[in-house]
Amino acid sequence: MVKESFLTFDGKLVDKNFKCNSFANETLKLMFTRSSVRDFLPKKVPEDILRSIIEAGLHSPSAGNLQPYSIIRVEDEERKRLLAELCLQKFISSAPVLLVFCIDFHRLERWSKLCNTPFTAHKSFRHFWVAFIDVSICAQSICVAAESVGLGSVYIGTIIESADKVKDILALPEKVFPVILLCLGYPRSRPLPQKKLGYNIIVSSEVYHEPSDEELLKAFSEKYDRINVKVTEERLKVAEEVCRNLFGEDEAKSIVEKIRSSGKFNPAQYYFLLHYRADIMCKGNDVFVKMLEKAGLNFLKE
Repeated sequence: MVKESFLTFDGKLVDKNFKCNSFANETLKLMFTRSSVRDFLPKKVPEDILRSIIEAGLHSPSAGNLQPYSIIRVEDEERKRLLAELCLQKFISSAPVLLVFCIDFHRLERWSKLCNTPFTAHKSFRHFWVAFIDVSICAQSICVAAESVGLGSVYIGTIIESADKVKDILALPEKVFPVILLCLGYPRSRPLPQKKLGYNIIVSSEVYHEPSDEELLKAFSEKYDRINVKVTEERLKVAEEVCRNLFGEDEAKSIVEKIRSSGKFNPAQYYFLLHYRADIMCKGNDVFVKMLEKAGLNFLKE
């Protein structure tokens, strides 16, 4: 049975039949209560439904209305398995449909040539930047449309780790580059939505507002109150290695000793020492640049 309970933005636990005047309409309710789904039923998404939500995404805003993107539908089991391996998340292959969103300058270049017009978008950072935004807007529009018809979804960002191999699996031509993978399907279960930083922290009026240290710590503490990562020797070893690589031996020992004394990793320590290791995440930038260049996107060169 699909679990349909969720938290509202005011912290109340409710069920799928929840009716509340706090939501001005069903679209706002959907956006407040959406959560990422990683557990799907083995149920095919009807073609008419899938087609309609994708068409909805194609009506998203796009700079100059150029739509510099392509979407690859993946439903073949072997291809899904390969993408799951490359994205380092096995559950991906259980989703009935995968949508791979790509920046696509290949199609625009073909159009330009057919119309006897010069084309340099693949060499322009400005075009890359706008195309990346357009891809993201389209993906999010499809995500919202999918939720509106009872589908669940989750974004997969690790597709970038093996973008060159993904290009081979999907037979992407030059100047087409994978950006986002979206899993779609009917949810077997729906987790509670993640808490978010609130309006007063994220939104400034007219100029950037700097909250006090106390306000900032309180906001993050409330957002991540579900995270409770206990201290283990293995985790301490990883934390010390990260700190040593970045700060040196003395500061590494000092930070680790504070963690040991507290008995747990605070959420920031969990994210940047254990989950997204700060010493690793900033390495290998040249690898991603080379993947872009290999794909024919040469905007980093004159």
